[in-house]
Amino acid sequence: MKPNTTNFLVAGVVVLILASMSIFIVDQRQTAIVFQLGEVVRVETTPGIKWKMPLVQNVRFFDSRILTLDSDDPERFITAEKKNVLVDSFIKWRIFDVKQYYISVGGDEIRAQTRLMQTVNSTLREEFGKRTIHEVVSGQRDELMKVVQEKTDVDARKIGVEVLDVRLKRVDFPIEISDSVYRRMDAERKRVANELRATGNAESEKIRADADRQREVILAQAYREAQIIKGAGDARATALYAAAFGRNPEFYSFYRSLDVYKQGFKNKSDVMLLDAGSPFFKYLKGSSRDGK
Repeated sequence: MKPNTTNFLVAGVVVLILASMSIFIVDQRQTAIVFQLGEVVRVETTPGIKWKMPLVQNVRFFDSRILTLDSDDPERFITAEKKNVLVDSFIKWRIFDVKQYYISVGGDEIRAQTRLMQTVNSTLREEFGKRTIHEVVSGQRDELMKVVQEKTDVDARKIGVEVLDVRLKRVDFPIEISDSVYRRMDAERKRVANELRATGNAESEKIRADADRQREVILAQAYREAQIIKGAGDARATALYAAAFGRNPEFYSFYRSLDVYKQGFKNKSDVMLLDAGSPFFKYLKGSSRDGK
C-alpha cells in the first residue's frame, strides 16, 4: 500500500471519529446541557440531532417528564385539636429550568427530592396545625392540597423545579390512638344498635297489640252479626212452625210427643217409671187402640 493511501485512510478514520464525537441526540423526553471545560455553554430543550465541539465539550442529559416522589414512611403531624395523625403523601414534579436545577443541586435527583420532601413536610405541618381532623380528612382537603402545592412550588422554583400536584394518600391515627378510637366507635355502634332494637321491639309490641285488638273487634262483630242472623232465622223458623202447627194443633201435639219419645228412649238401656195414667202415654195408648 502506498504511503499516500495510508495517510488518506488514517485521516478519514480520524475525521469519522471526530464527527461521531461532535454529534449527540436529544430525546423528546430529555433536556441536555452542553459543558465546555466544566462550564455551562448552552441548554438544548428541543429533540433532534445536535452538535458539539469534540474533546472540549461534553453533554449531560436530564429527564424532562413529570416525576413522582412518594414518601416511604408516613409522617406524624399534629392538628389544631392537638391530636397526632399519620400522613402518607406524594408529589408530582418536573424540571422546568435545567440550568438552575444543575446549579442548585448539581443535577442530583436525590438532592432535589430531599429538598422537595422537606418543603412539603414543613408546609403540611404548618397547615395541619391550623385545621381539625374533620377538615383535614374531608372538610377542607382540596383547599389544603392547593395551599400546600402553591407554597411548595414557590420554594421549588428556586432550584429549577416546578411542583404540579401534592396529594394525601392516607390520613390515619397512630396505633395507640386508633385502638381507643376503635373501642369508642364500637361502643357507640353497640349503643345505637341497642336503641334500634329497643325501638323495634316497642314497635313490634305496638303492632301486635293493635292486631290483637282488631282481631277481637272483628270476632265480636262477626259473633254479633251471627247472633243477629241466627235470631232472625230462629224467629222465622218459629213463625213458620207456629203458622204450620197452628192449622192443626193436634198434629203439633203429636209431633212434639214423638220428639219427647225419641229423646226419652234414645238408648236401649233407658228405663222410665211413670204412672199408667200419665199424659206421656197419651199417643202410645191411642196408637195401641187404633192398632187393635
